[in-house]
Amino acid sequence: MAACAIRRGLLSAASKYNQHKCIHRTLSAIDFSSGFDPKRAQPLCSACGLSSFQQTRFMSSRPEGKILEPVGVFEALKQHGKYETGQLFLHSVFGYRGIVLFPWHARLYDRDVSPAAAADSKPDSVGHGSKEVKGKMHTYYQVLIDTRDCPHISQRSQTEAVTFLANHDDSRALYAIPGLDYVSHEDILPYNSTEQVPIQHELFERFLMFNPSRNPLFTARDTLRAWQEKNHPWLELSDVHRETTENIRVTVIPFYMGMREAQNSHVYWWRYCIRLENLGNELVQLRERHWRIFSLSGTLETVRGRGVVGKEPVLSREQPAFQYSSHVSLQAPSGHMWGTFCFERTDGSHFDVRIPPFSLESNKYDKAPPTGYPL
Repeated sequence: MAACAIRRGLLSAASKYNQHKCIHRTLSAIDFSSGFDPKRAQPLCSACGLSSFQQTRFMSSRPEGKILEPVGVFEALKQHGKYETGQLFLHSVFGYRGIVLFPWHARLYDRDVSPAAAADSKPDSVGHGSKEVKGKMHTYYQVLIDTRDCPHISQRSQTEAVTFLANHDDSRALYAIPGLDYVSHEDILPYNSTEQVPIQHELFERFLMFNPSRNPLFTARDTLRAWQEKNHPWLELSDVHRETTENIRVTVIPFYMGMREAQNSHVYWWRYCIRLENLGNELVQLRERHWRIFSLSGTLETVRGRGVVGKEPVLSREQPAFQYSSHVSLQAPSGHMWGTFCFERTDGSHFDVRIPPFSLESNKYDKAPPTGYPL
């Protein structure tokens, strides 16, 4: 028996809270000032005797955040297998409503996992310094974000993070598809709804159709399949890199975007998505970034600056995560990036957090420019 999922108009950076195969936690009054706390009142579920947790949050400065909005009914987490196209979900960290478009199978290079723990996987290995890291297959999903939630998560996660090179020769022209995201399997909190249009996004009805005879209730239209096939080279998620330093976990996902000609030379473009997570209880703030960018052409560039994408995010127990995307271009078909983030504690002391080294690799998909919205 699942619990009714009730959410605020203002969503929180919700921490993972699922411990049972069957979900009995009622979500209510979720906002940005607090994450989920499963240690609240614990009434028993009459169906199976498991505790359900009534979540109550209060915002000191935004009284409109107390408006409750019913969403649907939680479903059991998938411990094995993957979620299908059309699966509705809440994001367990950023709290937004979304729907799965299709899965990606990526190699996760986790420097926090010992070599022995990853020995059962047989994908590629990468050497980060003196440490070889085994890649283990992991499922991610291409998803649509409900546009009603975008304004409330924009300070914690970019909602225009998926970018493309424009369909012409201007090597610096980029465009974005708003409300498109990549979500890890463990960040999916699945639910169902009887609404025929439960997600508000301009691509929802162009990509998906309601089918009451199926579960999930939404199936892919031909336009979604065609769009996925045409844009596969620029959407494809293949490698994920992760490392934790002093309870701050950094996850990096690089994407090759294509090549353009500029001033009689080839310019290769990548975007990279970075997620910062505070796994501890101490409040910290990101102050500086320090990048080292090596190009196959033999150049090594150093980049230093305040914050990231114009922000210096605070990571706390209540708002533990921040996610952003940026871009890099090289005059060579491959390279590497690595570096550190400098964080500040509440007592004024600083510490560096390692950014796991990752490769910038071009591929064979340079025959045609990407296509954006379906016609």
